[in-house]
Amino acid sequence: MKIDFDYAYDHPCYRPRFPEELFDRLAGRFGIGQRGQTILDLGTGSGTMARAYARRGCVVTGLDPEATQIEEAKRATQQGGPPVVYVQARAEQTGLPDRSFDVVAAGQAWHWFDGRMAAREARRMLRPRGFLVIIYLDWVALPGNVADVTEELIERHNPAWGFRGWSGFNPLWMNDAAAAGFVELESFSFDVPVLYSHEYWRGRVRDSAGIGSALTPPQVQRFDEELAKVLKQRFPSDPMSVPHRAYTIVGRAP
Repeated sequence: MKIDFDYAYDHPCYRPRFPEELFDRLAGRFGIGQRGQTILDLGTGSGTMARAYARRGCVVTGLDPEATQIEEAKRATQQGGPPVVYVQARAEQTGLPDRSFDVVAAGQAWHWFDGRMAAREARRMLRPRGFLVIIYLDWVALPGNVADVTEELIERHNPAWGFRGWSGFNPLWMNDAAAAGFVELESFSFDVPVLYSHEYWRGRVRDSAGIGSALTPPQVQRFDEELAKVLKQRFPSDPMSVPHRAYTIVGRAP
């Protein structure tokens, strides 16, 4: 599908932040995210992950090919918190210097890249023994839960969507890293509940690639109205708990 990134990422507040437990695990197990480390956030979007690392005392650069996303990230950073440098460029060809980062990370973005090219570029920019980190946080659709029912509705309104039941994570991305020469590759995942009000869940789904950036405004409105009715009838708790799964791939440069 052709994605309208300005629409799909227009309301980053609808998207859950990566849990602090994830950053704690990366710090405790690998030493990733320590104060003073230089970190490059590929596909930074609105800068959510870049700012999370900056709050931990890292020296962070956020990179994204979309000018509007860079501007949104800059605005969010200026509202408070430690500074982040933002660069407009593609993950596959950043133009940044060799061996200039301790960590190259990508949060909720690897699927937009040419994985093999992005991994080679990451290795070029990493110092020896630096880390490549690929992170995802996605809802978990289980039979009859709110995510499953929502996906059924997305599929009904957009039959071309084709992602029902897909977590968003692809373990074959480890092969991208391996082909680029990364070593000591490993992955881990854990489940976390995320609280959503009905309004914010509707916003989260409305702004997703399957709805907001794929359908016309009248079609989006019809979908949203039907989702609101389903939530009221079948999931009356407000806020409601939506299960999510955090996935991570970590590799080291030789």
